[in-house]
Amino acid sequence: MIEFRNVAHRYGGTELLAEVSLRLAPGTFHFLTGPSGSGKTTLLRLAYGELVASAGEVMLFDKDRRKMTRDELALVRRRIGVVHQDCQFLDHLPLIENVALPLVVSGRTGGPESEGLGELLAWVGLAARAGALPPELSGGERQRAALARALILGPDVILADEPTGNLDWEMSLRLLTLLVELNRMGKAVLIATHDLNLIRAVKAQVAARVLRIRDRRVQAAGAEL
Repeated sequence: MIEFRNVAHRYGGTELLAEVSLRLAPGTFHFLTGPSGSGKTTLLRLAYGELVASAGEVMLFDKDRRKMTRDELALVRRRIGVVHQDCQFLDHLPLIENVALPLVVSGRTGGPESEGLGELLAWVGLAARAGALPPELSGGERQRAALARALILGPDVILADEPTGNLDWEMSLRLLTLLVELNRMGKAVLIATHDLNLIRAVKAQVAARVLRIRDRRVQAAGAEL
């Protein structure tokens, strides 16, 4: 569904990623590790088409990102759900309307996704908080709301950038459990994280592949994980 073919990316004259080849197939679960500044967020931004690679090919559902029109990219990105560490919401709108925003933007209100909105909020444990404003939510509630918003269009791929970075251990495990459930439904999942304990906890439940960015390249992590 998403494939990197010998991809490189530069910021100015600095090469941040080089010779990256990676394939996210249906039902696969990947962790991406590496120190701060190594390029984890950049790789995710390449994966959902926000950035264009400096070299190589990023294929999004069999289409070369470099050759896609703006409309083609918009359609493809509906199939990719993104959960950011610093999830942004409109503070004047209740939670349920914030989660539904992708439906409004894509003109799909009134469809089956809208009808399933309450069920989605219940699945992430936020049904009772549907009317709450974002400033009233805890960190864990905000991250689960961000996951719900990423899922509202029924994506095939979930990309999460340090989704548990601001959460305690218990809430981190709860969020990761939801992502494991999605993977078991056939979704491809890629999580950028530095938390090795979380990686170990998930690897006990699913066959997750662990990748590490080192010296600008993506490598399979060692058995110590």
